[in-house]
Amino acid sequence: MTQSQLWAPWRLNYIVNAKEERPTECFLCRYASESKDDTNYVVHRGQHSLVVLNRFPYNNGHLLVAPLDHKGSLSELNDAEMLEMQQLLRRMTEALKATINPDGFNVGLNLGKVAGAGLPGHLHWHIVPRWSGDTNFMTVCNDVSIIPQSLDALYGFLKQALAQ
Repeated sequence: MTQSQLWAPWRLNYIVNAKEERPTECFLCRYASESKDDTNYVVHRGQHSLVVLNRFPYNNGHLLVAPLDHKGSLSELNDAEMLEMQQLLRRMTEALKATINPDGFNVGLNLGKVAGAGLPGHLHWHIVPRWSGDTNFMTVCNDVSIIPQSLDALYGFLKQALAQ
């Protein structure tokens, strides 16, 4: 039997930090307050919201759309926040179509820890690009995912697409 290796060095940070107690700080609030957009992979800032690359994506191009303010439920959002984030969902799917050409998208919002929210206090939509055949045999091998593009490369593509 031939042994294969998958090289994914960007996952080391997740593995190392998973062994430690996770910080209680909300990373979305930190990103909203900092001006290090390239380091934090903030691809867009609106008046009420921001869009960031997911550092531990389910698939290439996985984005998070979140309000700037720390809000954990839809009822906490005002109309301006809700409208801007819905418009960003549309704009970001178009930017992803233009840059990485997916066949479709999963767009979702996990509300509450039992619903799968990894950050239950700060709601955020997930935009996950999908391609025909992207759920190949690798998912049955210890939940392996293959992400074919670095976050730095995707960040550059999206920033360029949004500037046009």
